[in-house]
Amino acid sequence: MSNNNILENSGVDPGSSKNPIRILLADDGSEHARAAVDMLKDLPLPSDTTVHVLAVVPTIDIPRHSMLEVSLEQTETSLKESGIRVATEIKGGVPAATINDYAGRHNPDLIVIGAKGLRATLGILLGGVAQQVVEYSTCPVLVVRTPYRGIKRVLVLTDGSFHSQCALVYLGAEVKDATTIQAVCEARLPLPSDAQILLMHILPPIFSADMAARSWMVAPDVLFPMPLEPVDEKSLQQEEQKQGQALLDDAQNALSSSGYQTKTILERGDAATEIIKYVKANQIDLVVCGSRGLSQVSGWLLGSVSRKLVHYAGCSVLIVKHEEDHS
Repeated sequence: MSNNNILENSGVDPGSSKNPIRILLADDGSEHARAAVDMLKDLPLPSDTTVHVLAVVPTIDIPRHSMLEVSLEQTETSLKESGIRVATEIKGGVPAATINDYAGRHNPDLIVIGAKGLRATLGILLGGVAQQVVEYSTCPVLVVRTPYRGIKRVLVLTDGSFHSQCALVYLGAEVKDATTIQAVCEARLPLPSDAQILLMHILPPIFSADMAARSWMVAPDVLFPMPLEPVDEKSLQQEEQKQGQALLDDAQNALSSSGYQTKTILERGDAATEIIKYVKANQIDLVVCGSRGLSQVSGWLLGSVSRKLVHYAGCSVLIVKHEEDHS
């Protein structure tokens, strides 16, 4: 299947890019895959952007092969109606491995994949295929969940790390040290011009001197801590808040330079817990974050906060990864 239609942009959207984006869409015929198609149609994609739609099926599963052919035809028709270039393909093999192998050979700027339903064994709202693609891909991955209600409220997470800066640049922001980041993050993914961008930074939980003293307990013994200089906890918290807000202000200025209207949110506590709580309380449609934060071990392919968000946020999540994550 092929198409000859090209998306023609009539205006300039925030974060828009003149360069086409290479998108790999994994289509398994599920309702989540249909939601992924709808989300792509709502993005102001640059002209000449091509969506490569890939379906993977075990070679012996003839009935599923026929079902996926029908699904691909529906996907192709739907995307063409929005003027998007489409190329479709069915391959045999293990889904996650085949998708990542295909991405490794074709170097897409984005992988889009639908989340599955509840996994009874783990209670995780993410299919095994999507989970493996997110973990081992070398480019940004967008995991789309149903119900899809459009891209109205987008929560962008920042902690000042290189990976969160990459996420901002991927959305079209002009950040400090952009030259270094652009070396590993050349593509730009524009969001709808009417989307509300919420920038969030999470301060660490408060760890009082009393808690520190009690942490010296080891097994049945108690070790008495060495005397420490008095600490002005209030001043420390105020300084943390000041630094956190400065970080948010920098991110806000970076995104504003690309035309986005943004709002900043500063919270304190366990990062994943606070983010997920905010997502559920404020009807967030999409969370955007880097693959790892400041506190992550460099050898991990995906940070613990990013992994929890993909599993438990309950909305679509864009993890901005790049080749350097695997070096």
